[in-house]
Amino acid sequence: MATAESASEGSGFTADNWPIATAMMWAGAGQPEPDVPAPVEQWTSNLRDVADAGFDYADITDSWVRPGDLNPEQLKALGDIAKQEGVAFASVSAIRRSVIEQGAWEDNLAYSHRTLDAAAELGIGVVSFGLHQALTPEQQKALWFWTVQGHVDDPDDKEAFDLAAQRFQELGRHAAENGQIVSLEMYEDTYLGTAESSVRLVEAIGMDNVGLNPDVGNLIRLHRPIEPWQQAFELLLPWSNFWHVKNYFRDEDPAKDQWFATPAPLESGLISYRAAMTTAVAAGFQGVIMCEHYGGDSLSVCATNQDYLRRHALPKRPYQAPASKVKQQVSITKPA
Repeated sequence: MATAESASEGSGFTADNWPIATAMMWAGAGQPEPDVPAPVEQWTSNLRDVADAGFDYADITDSWVRPGDLNPEQLKALGDIAKQEGVAFASVSAIRRSVIEQGAWEDNLAYSHRTLDAAAELGIGVVSFGLHQALTPEQQKALWFWTVQGHVDDPDDKEAFDLAAQRFQELGRHAAENGQIVSLEMYEDTYLGTAESSVRLVEAIGMDNVGLNPDVGNLIRLHRPIEPWQQAFELLLPWSNFWHVKNYFRDEDPAKDQWFATPAPLESGLISYRAAMTTAVAAGFQGVIMCEHYGGDSLSVCATNQDYLRRHALPKRPYQAPASKVKQQVSITKPA
């Protein structure tokens, strides 16, 4: 019988029971056409791999499956297969569908609403959105897409900033009706592109069920100067309610105007996740942690990262979780 892991009544998650999920982007595209039966064999194989790698939880990363675009039969099949394989869906990450993208925002906003409802049908309480847009053709050709400049939100366009806040408020209200929380993913050159601008946006939204996904990994990989990750986390984590974690090796030679980064396991890269998790717990963070990694055997690296987090970075002893500035997903059903 499934049990509910919880950090209720102030008792915080520890290394033993913190909900840690894997991203599913390593599995490739598993999205069926609207009138095509669910790809049962592929979904079964993907989720069996997740369970065999040691994960109880998976994030529905929408580069794998877009739950908001599944028909009712497909959506039910996805949920049934996850249960059959002993995997619980902890979250949905809807990416590259900016609600302020010129010429596409209406479709993207409608997609975001469908995603919230589909997540609710699957019993998922956490949905992550962002302001990053589709990769350009030049980015798609690059070995690492982040080495090529993508879309840039105009930092001086107050109207666009305000529209982002208003549209995320709309999604926040919908999520509240569903009993869900919304998390906003950091990404370079958007209004979620720095710690300061991300906090400013979530403050402008002003809803306790809308917080931040402090994916600082998206920023430290850039081949340009970056803000110190420690300072970024100090600003971000009091407002955070879900977390994409990844790390990068980074080397800098400012005198030669050179910056380099490549993917790394959590314990080996620039960010000390031991220090970051200590800061997070002190700030009241009790959200789902989602591991992701680019290159190589992504799922295996994510499994190694889960092991590192439980062995070294997350708290081992019971503690009282401090209050956060935003609601946390403090109860989640663990698979049987």
